[in-house]
Amino acid sequence: MAGDGRKAALVSLLHKTYMWVMERASFFSPQAGRLIDAPLRNKARFAIGDVVKHRIYDFRGVIFDIDPVFANSEEWFESIPHEVRPEREQPYYHLLAENGEGSYVAYVSQQNLQIDGEGGPVDHPSIEQLFEEFDGGKYPLRRGLTH
Repeated sequence: MAGDGRKAALVSLLHKTYMWVMERASFFSPQAGRLIDAPLRNKARFAIGDVVKHRIYDFRGVIFDIDPVFANSEEWFESIPHEVRPEREQPYYHLLAENGEGSYVAYVSQQNLQIDGEGGPVDHPSIEQLFEEFDGGKYPLRRGLTH
């Protein structure tokens, strides 16, 4: 009888593990140099072409790629001060960014972004390679780049 209880507990644990695995996916991240484990479904608040700004730091940008979870190097993650370090299990966005000093590429967690209320175009030299003309708060992706 006691063996039946252990068997049922093991079956339950195996079922929970199976369900967890079936709800996960993996992808290779060149930035991280490894496979990244992510939920099979995740809700991104922003889309490619959206103009956003950082909630804390003074920069804004246009989204050109989205990772379902943190997919950069551990060194990059550890360089963020602990008191403001975001959660890993949320979408992260690649931005063609600008601030008062110039333009660059940024990698930002969903919790640290908001829609840019300024509403104007972003001044970044790579925008015209990826996007059409600025159209009301959004940049349409060039037709040849969609799939």
